[in-house]
Amino acid sequence: MSQQRARPGSRTPSVKDVAAAADVSLGTVSNVLNRPERVSPATRERVERAMAELGFVRNESARQLRAGTSRTLAYVMLDATNPFFNDVAQGIELAAEDADLSLFICNSNGRAEREEAHLDRLLQQRVQGILITPVNADAPYLDEISRRGIPVVIVDRHRDSGGFCSVGVDDVLGGRIAVEHLIEQGHDRVAFVGGPDSIGQVRERLEGARQIWAEFGRDPGDLVYLPTDAVTVSEGRSAGERLAGIAARRRPTAAFCANDLLALGLLQQAVGAGARVPEDLAIVGFDDIEFAAAAAVPLTSVRQPRQELGRTAAKLLLDEATNPLHRHDQATFIPELVARASTANRS
Repeated sequence: MSQQRARPGSRTPSVKDVAAAADVSLGTVSNVLNRPERVSPATRERVERAMAELGFVRNESARQLRAGTSRTLAYVMLDATNPFFNDVAQGIELAAEDADLSLFICNSNGRAEREEAHLDRLLQQRVQGILITPVNADAPYLDEISRRGIPVVIVDRHRDSGGFCSVGVDDVLGGRIAVEHLIEQGHDRVAFVGGPDSIGQVRERLEGARQIWAEFGRDPGDLVYLPTDAVTVSEGRSAGERLAGIAARRRPTAAFCANDLLALGLLQQAVGAGARVPEDLAIVGFDDIEFAAAAAVPLTSVRQPRQELGRTAAKLLLDEATNPLHRHDQATFIPELVARASTANRS
């Protein structure tokens, strides 16, 4: 065979080039690529040698489009700057690799219009299935994707109207155990830091906090709500400034934050202002991201099984894509408190 490997900038070798170089038909090359058991070992070796010498790479995208679907899953995450969602994505990726699939990751950045645009592009790519942590779990365009035959699994959310598989934790319980821990540490005035209330997890974690506060017979006014515009470090710092501005006799001695990023921002502001953590202010976060344990004052947090959330969601998606008897499942994990130095016994 006299054909040489394609030079940089030259035309990409085609199936026709391989067939000519190996002196076989196009059908034989196709069989080597897709049904190698139909080709004799000697002929298969000749074709594979021609591919190697030409530098031939099969057009996997074209093959998948001809088949009507791809061997790709997609995850539309809510916020790529939040380590929690990156950990979830790792769990999804591991499950995809086990199934010999690729994973495409998009970031909505908490914006519904960006999320919808990502979904439109993923439909054009004919992905095998979509996992999504949606801005709004009840958004009608999720129903449209399902009607078009693309499996969808909702991650870190549950949908009130059903119709989809979903994976999440019991956020109400998470709020309960966080505030119960602070009550047991002797705190009788606690701040809840989180928002906006359009985020379902924020609402449910606050609901759990209020439930346990009432069950202990505490004055509702002593559970102080400090709303934020987002669940970010900068918003946590801002909440810390507002907390410090409350008169000392009415200022909460502890704070439960809706996620660890808020808690880390609050911790940063408090320490920077000269407050002692936990002596002046005890802090509990939520998610137990890796940075929680590594903080200057290791952060007490409500742990979610982040990678397991992703793995479970991907397995549900693959079952829906391949199992004719698939039934939708709403998997709910139980959170657990991980106590560290940012909280301490005051009694």
